[in-house]
Amino acid sequence: MVEDELALFDKNINEFWNKFKSTDTSCQMAGLRDTYKDSIKAFAEKLSVKLKEEERMVEMFLEYQNQISRQNKLIQEKKDNLLKLIAEVKGKKQELEVLTANIQDLKQEYSKKKETISAANKANAERLKRLQKSADLYKDRLGLEIRKIYGEKLQFIFTNIDPKNPESPFMFSLHLNEARDYEVSDSAPHLEGLAEFQENVRKTNNFSAFLANVRKAFTATVYN
Repeated sequence: MVEDELALFDKNINEFWNKFKSTDTSCQMAGLRDTYKDSIKAFAEKLSVKLKEEERMVEMFLEYQNQISRQNKLIQEKKDNLLKLIAEVKGKKQELEVLTANIQDLKQEYSKKKETISAANKANAERLKRLQKSADLYKDRLGLEIRKIYGEKLQFIFTNIDPKNPESPFMFSLHLNEARDYEVSDSAPHLEGLAEFQENVRKTNNFSAFLANVRKAFTATVYN
């Protein structure tokens, strides 16, 4: 260290001074002067080397500080990236939770609609069963067959009216007009009271009575 060299230099000066005080001759003084010069030169050389070593140590220390600074900067960048990634993951997690909740709501809604549809299908099946039973009853007792024809019309065909020809058909057509009222047409044979029957069924909505009245009118044509 520089402090050690200075202490050594101070020691050499003290030794030189002690020798100088005890010297009486000029020859001895010249020798001491040469010794002093050599000591000064040696000290200067050592001091120069030490200073260069100190400079290198300072440079190494500064380089080490720069490396630490760069590493700290990289660490901070990685930390910032990690925090950003964590925030993104949290955001994705929240989106997933929202999506899961929406899916659960859709499942519940679908389940409710499925139950509603199932109940409606069951009710429709029961209604169709009753209608089929009624149709079978009409066909067996009244000789009535119902067919769907062109123009969203239903064709009602009665048989078992003419005793001489039970299979002879007596028919008319029916559909709903724009006002959703019954519209009766195309009776064969022609019935004079068909318009009156139509007006009555519109007022009463008693379709069974309407069919019974039409059958009676067809039967009357056989015996008149």
